[in-house]
Amino acid sequence: MTRPDDVPGATAPDVAAVQTAFDELGRIAFAEHSLESLVGTVTELAARVLPGEPITSVTIRQDGRFSTVAASDDLAVALDQFQYRGEEGPCVAAASTGRLSLLPDTHRPDAWQEFGAHAAASGCSSVLSMPLPVQEGVGGALNVYARAAAPADQATRDLVSRFAAYAVVPVSNMFLYRAAVERAEHLEAALDSRAVIDQAKGILMERHKLTADQAFQVLARVSMETNTKVREVAVRFVETGELPAG
Repeated sequence: MTRPDDVPGATAPDVAAVQTAFDELGRIAFAEHSLESLVGTVTELAARVLPGEPITSVTIRQDGRFSTVAASDDLAVALDQFQYRGEEGPCVAAASTGRLSLLPDTHRPDAWQEFGAHAAASGCSSVLSMPLPVQEGVGGALNVYARAAAPADQATRDLVSRFAAYAVVPVSNMFLYRAAVERAEHLEAALDSRAVIDQAKGILMERHKLTADQAFQVLARVSMETNTKVREVAVRFVETGELPAG
């Protein structure tokens, strides 16, 4: 159980709200969320316990390229993309280095001056980016943007950092879960394609007394002549018994 002195800067009434938010983050069920809806939930919880009207986004860095895979507000997306174009800013730094990056006051930036000026003009007062654990060469960050001015004291910064550290766990797990599901779907599609191609080859082999390699070459030639994927040629052949005319 979190005590008042466990949550920097929180008064006694705040502690219950902070603990409730942390508990809700820990109870998130992946089956009930997409990554986008999870980010929305994180933002709702952040708004309960953090100052500055926070909004959030998730940055992913893969093959040296950055992208926003989920965001709770268009402003968060725009601020992310500004950083990607200039290849600098808190979210770029966190996703690249694996270290927490903080811009406590965009009106008086101590780093990333160009981004700080742009963020301030866009209505963002502070930024914290918490890195996601690197998995299979993919890095990322959970970005928390404060739209309104918030206390700049160390206790408030610690509270924001603490919340982000809790929130990054379900966000990271959800991203990995989604990636695993996508890989499984791709594998299933690949197996389905192989099955129907093998079926078409079998029909050609029986009908024309071809070898397996010869049967596949027939499908490949029709695919090239008709500018159609081999799988689609095979599906049509299995369903109709006819090959598309080139």
